[in-house]
Amino acid sequence: MPSRFRHIILYVMLIGGGILITYIIFLMGAEIQVPVAQIETATPGIKDQWQSFLHTLQHNLEHPLALLILQIITIIIAARLFGFICRRIGQPTVIGEIFAGIFLGPSFIGSYFPEFSIFLFPVSSLGNLQFLSQIGLILFMFVIGMELELDILKKRANDALLISHASIIIPFTLGAGLAYFLYEEFAPEGVRFLPFALFLGIAMSITAFPVLARIIQERGMAKSKVGSMAITCAAVDDITAWCILAMVIAIVKAGSLVSALYTIVLASIYILIMFRLVKPFLKRLGDVYSHKENLSKPIVGVFFIVLLASSYMTEIIGIHALFGAFVAGVLMPDSANFRSLFIEKIEDIAVVLLLPLFFVFTGLRTEIGLLNDIHLWKISGVIILVAVTGKFLGSAITARLAHISWKDSLTIGALMNARGLMELVVLNIGFDLGVLDAGIFTMMVLMALVTTVMTGPALDLIEYFFPEKSDLKTDLLSELKNHFSILIAFANPKKGRSMVRIASKMVNKDPKFSTVTAMHLSPSTDINQFNIKEYEQENFKLIRSESRKLDLPVVTFFKPAQDISREIAETADEGRFDLLLIGVGQSVYEGTVLGKLLGFTTQLIHPSKIIRSFAGKQDILDDPHIFDERTRYILKHTHIPIGILIDKNLQKTDQVIMPVIYKEDIFIFEFLERFIQHSNSNLTLFDQNKLIKKDSDSHAKWKRLENKGTERCTLSETLNFTYPVSNYDLVILSLEAWRDLIESNHPLLNATTSFLVMKPGKPKGN
Repeated sequence: MPSRFRHIILYVMLIGGGILITYIIFLMGAEIQVPVAQIETATPGIKDQWQSFLHTLQHNLEHPLALLILQIITIIIAARLFGFICRRIGQPTVIGEIFAGIFLGPSFIGSYFPEFSIFLFPVSSLGNLQFLSQIGLILFMFVIGMELELDILKKRANDALLISHASIIIPFTLGAGLAYFLYEEFAPEGVRFLPFALFLGIAMSITAFPVLARIIQERGMAKSKVGSMAITCAAVDDITAWCILAMVIAIVKAGSLVSALYTIVLASIYILIMFRLVKPFLKRLGDVYSHKENLSKPIVGVFFIVLLASSYMTEIIGIHALFGAFVAGVLMPDSANFRSLFIEKIEDIAVVLLLPLFFVFTGLRTEIGLLNDIHLWKISGVIILVAVTGKFLGSAITARLAHISWKDSLTIGALMNARGLMELVVLNIGFDLGVLDAGIFTMMVLMALVTTVMTGPALDLIEYFFPEKSDLKTDLLSELKNHFSILIAFANPKKGRSMVRIASKMVNKDPKFSTVTAMHLSPSTDINQFNIKEYEQENFKLIRSESRKLDLPVVTFFKPAQDISREIAETADEGRFDLLLIGVGQSVYEGTVLGKLLGFTTQLIHPSKIIRSFAGKQDILDDPHIFDERTRYILKHTHIPIGILIDKNLQKTDQVIMPVIYKEDIFIFEFLERFIQHSNSNLTLFDQNKLIKKDSDSHAKWKRLENKGTERCTLSETLNFTYPVSNYDLVILSLEAWRDLIESNHPLLNATTSFLVMKPGKPKGN
């Protein structure tokens, strides 16, 4: 008997026997159960059963766990959506997440859809949301502490100390002065002036180190002098501000300066123990377990215990658990490899899942409707003005007095003025302690939003009025003049290697005549300062190895980017490359029924598609079946010629084929000439429609190509794709021809041959 049938019989016997034995046990159990008093009840009707089901369903919906899960799902979707919108308009993702919180709070959903708001965020559920958000903040502050490199801070401290501390004391003084005028009208009842003034001062002084670091990375400023200075200033600022905040919290909680003194003494003992006893122990652990292979779960558990114990100690001392998490992060082993590994373990769960809960919880406390008269809006404007004056102008003027150029001084001021998440942390602490009421809390949240949103535009204005003569990107692009230049934009290093192989066949390998640039952009949210070098080395390893093998000089260009598609299109156009080579990805809308439904819905409601539909036009670049979203964006917004590689493990390009389907396909001949001129490739053209014979211009270009290739160029009118194509390495064809293959499900698509789909350049403005 075949083994398959034996398995089926065994399966039936096992499952059937188990069911039979269980049924017998149920019958035996019914005979020994204690008799239950018989209650005469009428059999419920179908309507009553339906009502009972609905009641049970409603009870399940309102269960705390189910409600919390629904809240988290809603929050993550809203945070991702608003974050995506902000990325597209050049703002940090964190701004979108803050707006998502305000959107879901009483300012919008609570105001216009109160019943939905009450169902989704009932007051009784906010405690669970707050505790989860605090866990997220603890993990996030731990990461922030790890991202600070104390050794680098020590080296640059002398340069940054003046600017950093000026960027604290000036806004702190202005904030305290502002508190003098706001105290009588806006301080909560029973709150003394000192804690109110201290919190306004510290709120004006804070800088959002994580937001600032992301902006610097995205703008390619990480290796510049001004970028390094701003990072150092922000780091010193953060350490100083959190120490001041710890003392402020101690004063507020203690109720008097004498009681606060005891808290500060305990905090000092805690700091001494952490730096003198705990840090050396953690360093020893880091030295031994700094690699992924030996960083076991028990060792990870030790570091988490240190994190939680540190947070617990600062919470019971009276200076907030977040300060303990921050200190624990600072004390982690100095090894960049270790910190990178640990940050990767924590950052996704903290930033993607838990941190948005904090933004929404802040949004639930932010009621824009409380600012219901012109006087309150004027006060909000004054708060924003004081904040910008203290932080932006205070930092910029101090930097200028330190003999830094006006452009760099203003850039430092604009970056230091970004408050973002860190400001919201301070404000929520003040709100929880009762120092700030809902009204002043809302005004300060608006200030945090405005000062963070203005960072990007302020940097753009500074760049406009003080144009940079040279930077990494312009240096790279300036070398491309009078060259035949190819830009390879790759995500997958293996596809990048295949594109290098194609590029090597199209250029003179002497750098005087041609340039090949390989560019890799990584999402700025996926990298940090500890793994950025590792990212770069890993992604270019195959490219550099292949370039050495081919004896082809390749310029490499790496940059974190917020919008990768737009960055590729802009770099290609600004550099005036002769050709952009990209790899094709996979559409998220293909492969599943739900994905196809979402793809159809997205295309159906896309404004540009609706307009073209009414105009009777159909754009190939709108079809998600042809290419993925990123490829379609690059095709639409890039003006130079583009080659899209559909890579099927391309190893060589000795045999190349091109089907000539449309008259417009002749633009590819320019690149085929380079194949013939700079390689030993054999080229076969398939001209089934006899376009080359019919069109004189096409015929002339073919003759020119044939003359350059001598016996390596062949023109065929009867080539059958189904069999001979397996003998070819690469098929080069136009975008329109590729669409025809896709729509007809041509047998050529099933071949193992790679494809290079080409699109001609277009005039700017089209």
